[in-house]
Amino acid sequence: MAPELDQLQGAGSCDSVNCNHILPEDGLGDHYQVFPTTGPRRHDSVSIPLQQPADSPRITVVGSLNVDLVVSCRRLPRPGETISAQRLRQMPGGKGANQAVAAARAGGRVTMIGCVGNDSFGERLLGQLRQEGIDTAAVAIIDDCESGVAIIGVDDHGENAILVVPGANGRLTPEHVRSATPAIETADILLVQLETPLEAVREAIGIARAAGVRVMLDPAPAIPLPNDLLQVDLLCPNESEAGVLSGLPVETPAEIETAARHLQHQGPRAVVITLGSNGAVLCDAHELVRIPTSPTAAVDTTAAGDAFAGALAVRWLETDDLRQSIGWANVAGGLATTLAGAQPSLPFREAINLAWTTSPAGAG
Repeated sequence: MAPELDQLQGAGSCDSVNCNHILPEDGLGDHYQVFPTTGPRRHDSVSIPLQQPADSPRITVVGSLNVDLVVSCRRLPRPGETISAQRLRQMPGGKGANQAVAAARAGGRVTMIGCVGNDSFGERLLGQLRQEGIDTAAVAIIDDCESGVAIIGVDDHGENAILVVPGANGRLTPEHVRSATPAIETADILLVQLETPLEAVREAIGIARAAGVRVMLDPAPAIPLPNDLLQVDLLCPNESEAGVLSGLPVETPAEIETAARHLQHQGPRAVVITLGSNGAVLCDAHELVRIPTSPTAAVDTTAAGDAFAGALAVRWLETDDLRQSIGWANVAGGLATTLAGAQPSLPFREAINLAWTTSPAGAG
C-alpha cells in the first residue's frame, strides 16, 4: 500500500482502503479520504476541523445555503408520475455553501456571504460551515423567513433532479453585500452563482471588479443573463447551462465548442464548459481545448459541479495556470460523484492530489 493511502487509512481507523466512512445524515463531522487501489475511484470520509495556512488562497463566496433533502429512488419520476422511493436523507447544501466547503477542503481560506433563516436548519448550516473553518460573520440570520431547502431526487445511476425553495436565500440584498465589502475586496477571488437574487450577484461582481479581484461565475440555475453579469474573469457553466446562456444547441462536440466561443465573446475572459465524465472545454482569447478526466464509480452527481468550482478557484490562484487547474478540478468533480449527498461528498486536497497523479492531465 502506498504511504499516502496508508496514512489516510490509519486516520480513518479502518482495516481496508475499501472501507466506507459516511458522514452522519445531519452532515456534521470532520473528514478524511480513503481510496481503493484499483478500479474507478471513489473516496470516503470522516471528519477533522480544517485550519489553512495564512498564505492560502483567499476565497469569498456569495451564494446560497440550503438544507438538502435527498430522496434515493431506482429511477427519477416522469411528469405526472408517482413512484416509491427508497430512502430520505437530510444534508447541508446550497451551491454557495457547497462551493465554500469545496474550496476550503481544497486548501483555500474561505469567507461566506449569504442568508439563513432563524430556525434549526439555519443553526445547523452555520455550524457546518464553521466546522469546515469557513468565516460566517457575513451570513445574515433572517428572523421572519425559513432557511433554504433543496429537494433532490437521485436515481440508481447517480443522476439527479433538483427542486429548490429559496427561503432566506431570496432575502440577500445589495445592501447586505455592500456591508460585507471588505470580505470581497481582500479576497483573491470571488465565487458567485445564481441561487440568490441577481441584484445581489451584480453588487458583488461590481465590488470585486472595482477592487481588481478575480470573479468566477457559476451560472446555475441557468437563465439568460444581462451582459453586465457576464463581465467576469471566468464563466463556468455545465453543458445544459451553456445552451441556455448562449441560446445555441449543445448536442454535439462541435456545437459545444461553438457555444463556448459565443459565450467568451460576450465578455468573460475565459469560459469553461463542464461535461461531466467527458471532462471540460476551455475557451479564452488564445485557445479552445478539451481537457479530459478520469472515470469514477458514480453514485451521486449532485455536487460534482460545486466540487469542480471550489477546487478550480484554489488551484487557479495557486498556479495561475487555468488549463492545468481545470484538470485538477476535473479530478475533484469526479471524486464528488462517488459518495451520496452534496457536502459529504466533497473531496479534500490530499485526496485530489492523490487521484491527480494518475489522471490523464496529471500523468501527462
